Amino acid sequence: MKRMLSGIKPTGQLTLGNYIGAIKQFISYQEEYEMFIFIADLHALTLPIDAKELRKNTRDLISVYLACGLDPDKVVLFKQSDVHEHAELGYIMACNSYMGELSRMTQYKDKTSKISDHGSIPTGIFIYPALMAADILLYDANYIPVGIDQKQHVELTRDLAIRFNNHYSETFIVPEPITPKTGAKVASLSNPEKKMSKSESEKGTIYLLEDLNITRKKIMSSVTDCDNEIKYDTEHKPGISNLLTILSSLTGKSIESLVENYQNVGYGTFKKDVADAVCKELGELQAKVLEIQSSNKIEEILEEGAKKASYYARKKLSKVYRKVGLN
Repeated sequence: MKRMLSGIKPTGQLTLGNYIGAIKQFISYQEEYEMFIFIADLHALTLPIDAKELRKNTRDLISVYLACGLDPDKVVLFKQSDVHEHAELGYIMACNSYMGELSRMTQYKDKTSKISDHGSIPTGIFIYPALMAADILLYDANYIPVGIDQKQHVELTRDLAIRFNNHYSETFIVPEPITPKTGAKVASLSNPEKKMSKSESEKGTIYLLEDLNITRKKIMSSVTDCDNEIKYDTEHKPGISNLLTILSSLTGKSIESLVENYQNVGYGTFKKDVADAVCKELGELQAKVLEIQSSNKIEEILEEGAKKASYYARKKLSKVYRKVGLN
């Protein structure tokens, strides 16, 4: 069975974009691949974050994963910081990276452009792609599920794996990115030209654990256009196209069939149906999250996951140490 790996940072609240673009896909992937999923809490330190907030976000994230249907018997679920080999291989990958390729990372350029005093840019923002490469290469992952905007990081990982293999002999599997066909990019409700993300405006972002009345209001007030035609056209109708993507992802119905069903139907009725589908899905999810957080499942699952992950990480790092001369 081929191996797949994914990690997500516990910064901010999880959004509907995270749910559709990544988490929902994992439920089907766990039946097809040997899955490793980790909470990337070391990556959360690249920018300042309150310790209490980091702990809460981590707990919420794990709870959501479990509530969505990830099975600890099928998936190795763990915290990045519980497996010290991530940081150690991250340093070696940083030493094998070039400043030019790290500075070309889109997210690095985007984040640093928002910091007025460039003399105070944290080094972690610059070097974290090297740690991301280590996260992947430690486990000989064949496939990495990514959104469109994260594909560049997997390409860098591939370059670093090939570079290391060529210099030190065959050591790492070169991973392939997988982009989900449906829901790969959910846009902001207030600005459908931008991705829905934890850093976007609250008005345009649906959070998985927020009050459902707020969720409904956001969808009903989402930006669309004035011609009242429900049609999938990301260039001329990005708002309606985004709502169609969301509805398709949650109902399992194709966008083509939805467009056909909503011919001669106004935007108000269409938005209400989208809101109903989203609130139904999130209501069920939130109930499961509360049940999980009131139990002791989280601690047990993370402890067991860390043991399993450490077994693979320890073997791979030992091999790397021998290749570079540290062991």
